[in-house]
Amino acid sequence: MTAQAHDNVTLQIVGQASRLPNGDHEVLKQHVRRYLYVFYALLFGTLITVGASYIPFGNHAINVAVALFIACGKASLVAGFFMHLISERKLIYGLLGFTVIFFLGLMFLTVYSYADFPPLTVTH
Repeated sequence: MTAQAHDNVTLQIVGQASRLPNGDHEVLKQHVRRYLYVFYALLFGTLITVGASYIPFGNHAINVAVALFIACGKASLVAGFFMHLISERKLIYGLLGFTVIFFLGLMFLTVYSYADFPPLTVTH
């Protein structure tokens, strides 16, 4: 996106927000600029993910780990900026931490259950 197109998008959004008080137009421009930077970072992350999918790292598990590492970075951008979690209180981070702990526990139980078949169970 060129600088002129970027300014046109910003002006259209600011034009639609003509009911804002006088000082808020600059704040709105800053927010739009920040969202565009995050969008560009997400596009770059997508390109890196696609590029990394063509690189043979020698093991399928390493390929998956690299893709998940890039996806976690992109998810943190989305959660931090688009969901406004970057400026939240500690309570939100505590709840998010408990959610991660319970999610990992459920994943551990799922993987653990694969090794716990009853006797005489036919597996393929």
